[in-house]
Amino acid sequence: MQLQEAVRVLLFTLFSFLVALSFTPWVARFLDRFAIKKQIRSAAVAPIFNKFHEKKIGTPTMGGIIIWVTTLGIAIFFWLLHILFGGTWSYFNFIDRAETYLPLATIFIAGFFGLFDDLLGVYRIGPKGGGLSILQKIFLYLGIAAIGAWWFYFKLDFNALAVPFFSFLAHEQGLLQIGAWYIPIFIFIIVASAFSANETDGLDGLLGGVSLFAFGSLTVIAFALGRFDLAVFSGVVMGALLAFLWFNIYPARFFMGDTGSMALGITIGVIALLTNTAVLLPFFVPIFVIESLSVIVQMISKKVFKRKIFLSTPIHHHFEAIGWHESKVTMRFWIISVVSCGLGLAIFFLSRIF
Repeated sequence: MQLQEAVRVLLFTLFSFLVALSFTPWVARFLDRFAIKKQIRSAAVAPIFNKFHEKKIGTPTMGGIIIWVTTLGIAIFFWLLHILFGGTWSYFNFIDRAETYLPLATIFIAGFFGLFDDLLGVYRIGPKGGGLSILQKIFLYLGIAAIGAWWFYFKLDFNALAVPFFSFLAHEQGLLQIGAWYIPIFIFIIVASAFSANETDGLDGLLGGVSLFAFGSLTVIAFALGRFDLAVFSGVVMGALLAFLWFNIYPARFFMGDTGSMALGITIGVIALLTNTAVLLPFFVPIFVIESLSVIVQMISKKVFKRKIFLSTPIHHHFEAIGWHESKVTMRFWIISVVSCGLGLAIFFLSRIF
């Protein structure tokens, strides 16, 4: 049974990669034709950022639609085959109420709102040159997270967090009962994941690679928990991410945009909560944590001490400012992600033994 499901996950990952890779050139031409291009912050607003990224003005954005459109398209296609013909086609259907309804809804809703924000930025509608402000984005994240928290707590009866090795210490099957506190914790995780993904999306290939390793880890966990449809879903996202990275690594043919970063960030959070591995999320997305902390620390330092700690934030721009090439920052952050994901998986499997 597990071998059969492992083959299904691998087949879908490969199929997703091929599908996304085949229609990505068409998406690129579409973005070029309709001048859906990235606006770079001016030198007056962000001098260090502008110094290293001015040459990217005019690069197409919204490439993240490749990821979530591929995922949704494949899911719907095989669901229709299952409905119309059944039989063998049912083996390929991975739309399941208990496992993939929420991730599929999340990646679509977040991707749609991100698309809207990207369009505002392209046409310079909104504050500071266009797009939603940080505060507006946070309120949007809060709205999405609040709906998800309500569903998890009241519909799915989620009210506990799995804590590694907690069963060894407290003999309670590794679950920390938190009751209604689950709601604010859920909201925090989703908002933090979405915000951090947005902050990470600043260098060619950075967010795509970091997200790829995160989804890879979550695929392994979903499979280990016997949630095979969820593992297939994550595998499909991985395949689409690989195709996206084919064109997004330095120098990027196009950027991901908020339509990709918002969809990926929130979906990673939702899958971590569905698999009850939220406590391990910092291991699966360590760069998210580092990037967000750098922004928060910088803001506090500027407000309280009237000076900057980093030359520029998020921290990947600081490393650019001290002389690291963009691709070097990306590759080193990828290495950190791989090592951290491996550690997170080790903790997950060891906690199931002890």
